Amino acid sequence: MQVQIAPGAVAFTIVGLPDKAVAESRERVRSALIASGLALPAKRITCNLAPADLPKEGSHYDLPIALAVMGAIGALPADALGGYCVLGELALDGSITAVAGVLPAAMAANGQGLGLICPAATGPEAAWAAGDMDVLAPRSLIQLANHFRVARSWPGRSPRWPRPPGRCRICATSKGRRAPSAPWRSPRPAVTIC
Repeated sequence: MQVQIAPGAVAFTIVGLPDKAVAESRERVRSALIASGLALPAKRITCNLAPADLPKEGSHYDLPIALAVMGAIGALPADALGGYCVLGELALDGSITAVAGVLPAAMAANGQGLGLICPAATGPEAAWAAGDMDVLAPRSLIQLANHFRVARSWPGRSPRWPRPPGRCRICATSKGRRAPSAPWRSPRPAVTIC
């Protein structure tokens, strides 16, 4: 995915054969960014969903579009997202809602040596793809931005908390405090829900 921010008439355009749900991502992304405290620049924003000749459908493009725009405006380090496959639908308040197809996406990402960023509700499902796969499952755009901000401020150190086998740690707030570990044990691999 490519995002260009250029001078010109104020517009937010998504190209690359988007269907109606993808075209409506503009409004969900705009509202989610505003609710998260970010304003889109008063410029022309073009989002290219490559490859251009394949139709794109579904609301799971919301989160990748939002993250690409955040990278383009400097709200996220642009290189931080390079090792991840991303999917998720955005609510107007900036929260990330569940989408279908997370397990197949996680399997495909793992096959390509990538991590996965998906909604918190589907993080445990994604963890089934591989025990050692890097799965980030934020509840909101703010939590994901804070995760990458912490990763940048501690170079060479992981911003994650220790993950004992079969347990899942959940970030309690976007400020980095963690909640008590889950009271149940699961045979599933651990997933970082931030």
